[in-house]
Amino acid sequence: MVRRDVMVQGTLQLNKLSTIEDAKFGLDFNIQNEIKVSAWGDQGESAIDASRVTVPTCICLDLEDLKCFEPVERQYERWGVIFHNSIAIQPSNPAFIAYSGLTVLMGAPKSGLLEATFLHPVNSVSAFVTSSQRLVLSAYDSDGQLIAQTVLPSANLANSDSAISPNSLLSITANNIYSVTFCAFDGQFTLDNFRFCL
Repeated sequence: MVRRDVMVQGTLQLNKLSTIEDAKFGLDFNIQNEIKVSAWGDQGESAIDASRVTVPTCICLDLEDLKCFEPVERQYERWGVIFHNSIAIQPSNPAFIAYSGLTVLMGAPKSGLLEATFLHPVNSVSAFVTSSQRLVLSAYDSDGQLIAQTVLPSANLANSDSAISPNSLLSITANNIYSVTFCAFDGQFTLDNFRFCL
């Protein structure tokens, strides 16, 4: 049951199997039991009627209710993730286009870096990324030790001669991921459809 004042947009995709593929990287990402959530919801009432559905195993963040230039840190804490050095923007630069909607995340105030910390360990993290430089996605365990890493090999700005399209899916899979960092050395990047799975 969803109350009118709850801004949680629960679009459950239960028992449906979709695939997101990026042929350039050979990524295949199955979406099953996913809930798409917004930042602000009523802390006292769940947006999901637990008697009718199973608990989602994947959460995709809907960034659209964030205000432009709003620092993003604990808005999604109730869903299990806290951001560091992150700001919501609606890109005016046509080189950085959103994948869906208008709002994306960008590393700020320190450009080129964004971190997400999970309250409970997850097994995969993904986002659609557009970057002005090579972008590294790193995953860390509970001790802060690097456990996995993947790379967007070069810039993929829109309206450029890049061989990589903008909003390429960057994903990482490992057991017991407690935090991830996105890092574009001396560059800027945007993230859309940030998603993590238990």
